[in-house]
Amino acid sequence: MNSRPTSRVLAAASSALLALGAVTACSSDEVAGADPQRVDVVAAFYPLQFVSERVGGDAVTVVNLAKPGAEPHDLELNPGQVGQVSEAELVVYLKGFQPAVDEAVEQNGGDRTFDVTTVQPLLDAATDGHDHGHEGEEGHEEEKEKPAGEKDGAKDPHVWLDPTRLATIADKLAERLGKADPDHAADYTTRAKTLRTELEKLDAEFTQGLKTCQRREIVVSHTAFGYLTERYQLEQIGISGLSPENEPSPQRLAEVTEEAREHKATTIFFEELVSPKVAETIAKEVGAKTAVLDPIEGLSADNTGGDYFSVMRSNLENLRTALGCS
Repeated sequence: MNSRPTSRVLAAASSALLALGAVTACSSDEVAGADPQRVDVVAAFYPLQFVSERVGGDAVTVVNLAKPGAEPHDLELNPGQVGQVSEAELVVYLKGFQPAVDEAVEQNGGDRTFDVTTVQPLLDAATDGHDHGHEGEEGHEEEKEKPAGEKDGAKDPHVWLDPTRLATIADKLAERLGKADPDHAADYTTRAKTLRTELEKLDAEFTQGLKTCQRREIVVSHTAFGYLTERYQLEQIGISGLSPENEPSPQRLAEVTEEAREHKATTIFFEELVSPKVAETIAKEVGAKTAVLDPIEGLSADNTGGDYFSVMRSNLENLRTALGCS
């Protein structure tokens, strides 16, 4: 009896099981390498999966390394996922956001990578508006404590929260896919243009929706919204810094509570993938309510049918309510 077919079946089954852990509820059901007619793309987390699928269309197979409902910052890769990175025809990632992905790319990525920070340089985390009008004033010798986890020189990775920046990333991704798959280069360009049109429409909705508001300060669980606040002339007051896992100090909680009162905040925002307890504590202290403002690092595990656009539009409605926009 010839055992070679059985060996091939076992090998294929083993590979499929290893790859299965990397496929999220929102990813393609296919695994990398399943269709030789498509470009195998590995995306490091949800927004990059979204833009890869929209630009790639039916010419690509996209696998998302981050599981739904989990914070992507601290992603640890299993051997199967490292294998996907090494075998992918293109790895789309954001350097500095996920150390494990950076390491896998450095060791196995070769020239098959697309780092979105090479398209859109990241903002400094310090440019989130924490001066609150005190800059240049005399008599403010005592500096306010920075949010936990926020260091000098740190960069804010949440570039996708500015739709216009995401559109530029999509344009460059189309070029990169075109180099990997010249036969479909024109299709990638066309799909990127279509996505740009949709993102510019979303940008216009935000600009108009946040144009006339009673206040422009938002109190957020962590300072993930620098791109959004810069684009739409808002100001974020962060309870925690760039890493939502860092617990704020009692001094920081007191400062945020004071600023929430000062700006008559009606809403303290928390995130889908982070515990709302701290936000609820401050909200109770100042007589405000809590609501979700999603940095869209990943979709929640129970999100059915939602995508980048639906979450962004939900964010807009929550912002309009919190800021008293007309």
